[in-house]
Formats: sequence, structure tokens, C-alpha cells
Amino acid sequence: MNFKDKFSKEEKRVNTDDPTMSDLLSTYLQEWLPPSKDIVIACIGTDRSTGDSFGPLVGSMLHDHALETFHIYGTLEEPLHALNLKERLAEIRRNHPSPYILAIDACLGKSSSVGSVVLGKGSLNPGSALKKDLPPVGQLHISGMVNVSGFMEHVVLQNTRLHVVMQMAAKVAAAIQLTEAKRKQVHMETKPFHTFTTSSTNFKKSIQ
Repeated sequence: MNFKDKFSKEEKRVNTDDPTMSDLLSTYLQEWLPPSKDIVIACIGTDRSTGDSFGPLVGSMLHDHALETFHIYGTLEEPLHALNLKERLAEIRRNHPSPYILAIDACLGKSSSVGSVVLGKGSLNPGSALKKDLPPVGQLHISGMVNVSGFMEHVVLQNTRLHVVMQMAAKVAAAIQLTEAKRKQVHMETKPFHTFTTSSTNFKKSIQ
């Protein structure tokens, strides 16, 4: 759970009330994600708090679809949270040397921003809303604005509506699935050029 009250030029903001939200977020992801890097999606949070379950919900939804171009860490079953964050980040780096990490976490902010999803360049600071000292995560991040900040954040998180969090998580997961389809299409379109110098038989097989 992080805190956000300002938006910069290096961020894109969408709202769950917008019927085109998943398409918009997918377009932004496709623009900002490097095409040839090993992409890890770190879904941060815990299922022990309704508001903080945004990240693990996204992770579980994506895990169920067995994505091919993204590696998912952090689900409802195996959450990526404050108590194991350093250990799991070390695991990610062992499994994926020099990974490009997209971090996903719930966020508290102004009342006018609740329901917004922010895609931003740079790392996020998980636990900042609860004054926790945790390592920054990611080269790119998605923050889901689940509730209002300012007072008794623990209580606010516990009393966040599950419907709001699940709706937001479903639309973010859908955006990432759309991005996966676009990335696979790009890879399929460029693959024949890598085999152009091989025999004509192999070339025909590669484009069938």
C-alpha cells in the first residue's frame, strides 16, 4: 500500500468508471513496456486487508490465465507483502537476471481520485501509506486508488469496499491480458524476419 497525492507528467491516469479503461491502460502499457525485456509483474499486497488486496487480486486473475510474456509474482494464495518483500525480490532476481519489473499495489489518495488507476514510470514505495520502510519496487508501476488517505489508514484499508477493489483489479488484469495479446502479435509478426536467411522450407514452416 502506497500513498499518492500528486500526478506527474510521467504518469497516465485512467478511471474504472470509463468503459474504455482496459483498452486505454493496455495502450499505455504497450507504449512504455520494453518489447524485448524479461517482464516481471510484482503484485504487492495482502488478502488480510480488503483495501490492500488489490495487487494479489490482479496477480491471481493473471495467474489463472497462464500468460506467456509476463512472469507473475504475488497472488491471493502466495501474496507478496511487507513481511516477505525483500526475500521475494531476491527470488525474482535469481529467476530473472536483470528483470524489468512492473509493480502493482493499492494506493490511498484524495477523495476525488478514488477509483482511479495510475500507470507511472519509476518505482513505487510499498508500505509508504502505513509508514513502513520497504525497498522501492519496479521500473514501471500501477497504483490503484482504493480509498482516502489522511487518518487511521489501517482502519480505512479494512473498511474499503471489496466491490471497488475487485472491479479495479478485474479491469487492470484485462488491460494486461490485452497487452499480452499485442506483445505476442508483435513477436509473431517479427519472427519470420529472424529466419529469413534459412532455407525456404524452414521459412515456410515459421510462418504457418
